[in-house]
Amino acid sequence: MAFRRQRLVIAAATLLVVGLAQSADDNWIAKIRKDHPRLFFNKDMWPQVRDRALQQEKEWYISLRRRIDRYPADPMPQGRGTSPAYREKADGGYQLVELPRPREWGREAMETAFVYLLTRNKSYLETAKKMLQISVAAYDECYEKGMCVNWYSTSRVCALAAYDWLYNDLTPDERRAILSPFLKHIEAVQPGPGRRRIYRLNESDHTSGFYGVRNLVWFAGLAAYNDGIDDATALRFLQLGYKYNEDLFNYRRQCAGDDGGLATAAVNYGMGAYPWAQFNFLHTWKSATNEDTAADWPHLALFPNWVMWNWLPGPYPREFGSGDCYHYTNALPVHNLYTHMSQIMHFYGKSHPESAALAAHIREILPNNVKKYSWTWPIYPFLLTELEKAPPPNSPQEANLHARHFEALGQVFMRSGSGPDDTYCLFTIGSRVPSHKQYDENNFVIYKKGYLALDSGTRGNETGYQLRHYYSQTIAHNCILIHMPGEPFPGYWGPACSDKEGRISCGGMYRTTGGRCVAFETNPHYTYVAGDATPCYRPEKCKLALRQFVFVVPNHFVICDRVISTKPEYRKDWLLHTQNEPKIEGKILVADEGDGRLFCRTLHPKDAVLKKIGGPGKEFYACGRNWELAPDVARKWKASGLLGNWRIEVSPGNTRAEDVFLHLIQVGEKGLSEMTPAELVSGGGRIGVSFSFGLKAATVTFATKGPAAGHVRITSGGKVLHDRDLATIVTPQPGLTGLSL
Repeated sequence: MAFRRQRLVIAAATLLVVGLAQSADDNWIAKIRKDHPRLFFNKDMWPQVRDRALQQEKEWYISLRRRIDRYPADPMPQGRGTSPAYREKADGGYQLVELPRPREWGREAMETAFVYLLTRNKSYLETAKKMLQISVAAYDECYEKGMCVNWYSTSRVCALAAYDWLYNDLTPDERRAILSPFLKHIEAVQPGPGRRRIYRLNESDHTSGFYGVRNLVWFAGLAAYNDGIDDATALRFLQLGYKYNEDLFNYRRQCAGDDGGLATAAVNYGMGAYPWAQFNFLHTWKSATNEDTAADWPHLALFPNWVMWNWLPGPYPREFGSGDCYHYTNALPVHNLYTHMSQIMHFYGKSHPESAALAAHIREILPNNVKKYSWTWPIYPFLLTELEKAPPPNSPQEANLHARHFEALGQVFMRSGSGPDDTYCLFTIGSRVPSHKQYDENNFVIYKKGYLALDSGTRGNETGYQLRHYYSQTIAHNCILIHMPGEPFPGYWGPACSDKEGRISCGGMYRTTGGRCVAFETNPHYTYVAGDATPCYRPEKCKLALRQFVFVVPNHFVICDRVISTKPEYRKDWLLHTQNEPKIEGKILVADEGDGRLFCRTLHPKDAVLKKIGGPGKEFYACGRNWELAPDVARKWKASGLLGNWRIEVSPGNTRAEDVFLHLIQVGEKGLSEMTPAELVSGGGRIGVSFSFGLKAATVTFATKGPAAGHVRITSGGKVLHDRDLATIVTPQPGLTGLSL
């Protein structure tokens, strides 16, 4: 039954790549080495890899050998638990069941094979062979059961590498017994018609992490190419894998632009598993062809720039909490950064020394407990033969740069400085990258010694409704709501609630991307960004959703929102989320978190009504119900998680189609007793605010009609420091720029 299905999928996959085989420029295939090994290293590279394991990375190698010496000499195929699977029913449908999980040993096989190559100890060879044989059988069993091997391709790529490294020590029969069913498995799980349904099969493509089943074909093609076992399949895999990776690098080049970053703005993905695919391709292209092509892809060299701007300093590195972050502690996911930065140093030390030096700097300032390689790919330390040749650590020198605009990712980072007492802000607008992007265009997060304005909710254990119906929605962010009765609920990943509260929108956006950054500039006095999020709201309810945001260094934010609804009765809400309960006195609210304090003054509309929502049973209130945390998440994180337990809704007192919201936010330490005096400025088609701070005074005004426009005047002791109109264009920021950490 399995092979019949596999043949159907093979036929379908063949049709999918016929056009590719006929039209692609396949001259590169002639560069593939004829000998083995050719995955991650080859015969010519081996002396350097071996010497590195025995010298520079001797400590890592000793740890690896101790690790494999604990593996059983006679590995068993039985697993220890069960996993969800799809069982095929007589009527052709499927039912979700829980079945015993077979044991696979792909990663262990790679580790054991590597140690065998170093020691030539035959016991390691025999153990690695058994691990491969058991793993291949497990992969086929998982397919038959409708169970995914793993969400990631990692262990199967490791198994392919182990096969490639042991190739010369395997008999022809042993090679065929391992490789033939392995190729059939990889073919069977590729996207396409005729494949049985598999529970949580990861088909991620070049627009996301690219660490699912599509990722396998490149490595399988290299491992099997022209060896006489299944040359036709190997060639198709090689071609398809090359095309997938070409798409991946081109797409991520667009995502990074001239700023940096990968295929998502969510740091738990971008600094986690997303980089592996690119590094693995660069390593295996070099081992298969003897060509180092990293310099052809300079966008990857800018990756440390994005890492640095996401980094909030303090006792431990923190992030802003944007995108699909859990919001438990907002700790920056640094556990893979030592390895990622080491890769940048290895690949770009010669072609992009500034990027390599910044990577070395980030590696140096990591907490001591994560200054080590990741065990996800234990082979990496031995491949980084150019690491010691990279420039020494060096942080960028633009100490006066207060903002960085990552255009494709839709992120504008702002800072008053780079120390633990400084003010930090992230503004979200103009994202062209949908991966893990929420309904949050024109959102802002403010941090000063605490999360003073934050994203709220959590993805939790991903089984509850909060992920889909609150956390990802506009109402969970510091954005604008426009309430249109009966508006359909915009979907998101995660379980869907079929109750009436789960079928309607809470006034938010219906598209996660589509907003435009229409202006950006930064200078020593202020940073300005204007975001038009109109396309993200349904046209049936919204004619304009324009936010102008000015960060007056070091501690003030002026926010002007012009909102036009299609009908006057569509209520508008201006949202501000806080971790702890805010206090409201008139039109001013104050809220604390950590050692920081935020004041917010509503200056317009004049008839504004401030409403406080939150507290026990209403922390995540939307569409008439509180979207509760899953019980296990609540037990662990409800009291301590940075989930945003309160929000303020600012609404016009009377209904009208066109409204202007104007707010002044001031942040400081917890001991800040009162907000700076401020005065509304209006007239002549302009609205704004005048306020003083220290010895300085500022007046910030905005146009109330037409395109985004405005003016900033800053004085000190009667001396004019700055007096000019706000930018009407997006000021470019190419290259490596940033602040020291």
